[in-house]
Amino acid sequence: QVQLVGSGGGLVTPGGSLNLSCTANVSVFSVYDMGWYRQAPGKQRELVATMTAGRTIRYGDFVKGRFTISRDDAKNTVYLQMKNLTPEDTAMYYCHAEDWGPTDHWGQGMQVTVSS
Repeated sequence: QVQLVGSGGGLVTPGGSLNLSCTANVSVFSVYDMGWYRQAPGKQRELVATMTAGRTIRYGDFVKGRFTISRDDAKNTVYLQMKNLTPEDTAMYYCHAEDWGPTDHWGQGMQVTVSS
């Protein structure tokens, strides 16, 4: 069973930056991809960023170059650097991994609030 532990999140003012991390209890190569989705109140969960085992990256359309996903294979950890945050980025961010089943695995949500 893939288990994901996320950290980061919090409160930031508009235009600020925030970092998230997500660590798996398995090698990043034993899952198809890892990354984040987010869900704002009253909205559907949407893709933020994912990286496949082969390092193919996908970003949500709203990212527009503001976020960067990276990975430390030795630590089984993916990182998300978020810059130029706006109030529209306020949401619960969920660490996600899809294994080769494929089966989705979710970590705990991390609240990101962008407010002045």
